[in-house]
Amino acid sequence: MGIEADDIDPATFLEDVEMRIGTVVSVADFPEARKDVYKLEVDFGLEVRQSAAGLTGNYTEDELEGRQVLAVVNLGTVTIAGFESQCLVTGVDDENGDVVHLQPERDVPDGTRLY
Repeated sequence: MGIEADDIDPATFLEDVEMRIGTVVSVADFPEARKDVYKLEVDFGLEVRQSAAGLTGNYTEDELEGRQVLAVVNLGTVTIAGFESQCLVTGVDDENGDVVHLQPERDVPDGTRLY
């Protein structure tokens, strides 16, 4: 596997994509969704947003609650089975295809922006 994407201007990327650290404050099952996802509430310091996140393969609800995550916060709202997902919690697939969420290596203030 190689990296095949064209280069972009770093300044443009950081101007266009706003990624912030938030703490998961609540986790709920989401049986209405077509995919296996949780309903999350993520606290970004001055604001709490909802997210539909595909973290069910590697995490229980109790394991996610209280963890910090890295999320894209300026994609707008996407409605999934009547639920408004207001941010995209980032992750990568592990060797089994389950999502591993991205988080800072130590706690940082909620709302901290990625740069």
